[in-house]
Amino acid sequence: MIALCRKIMNDDDKGKRFLELIDEQNNLQWNIVVKLSLLINSKWSSTDLKNELESLVEKYSKITKELNSLDDNGSIL
Repeated sequence: MIALCRKIMNDDDKGKRFLELIDEQNNLQWNIVVKLSLLINSKWSSTDLKNELESLVEKYSKITKELNSLDDNGSIL
């Protein structure tokens, strides 16, 4: 019974973390779109925007990897 409670709590924690990551990923997507738009408007000449965009894409990739690691059984939580 204790093991079942731990699994349920663990699944609840995973679900909460999943929702947090999805929210963070969504915010990053919008930031990436904004930076891309600004970069296009600068005719791709802004080094600062390129660096910011690269950083956002790296964060997005890390979140995606963490999301995938939460899904042990190949199902959507």
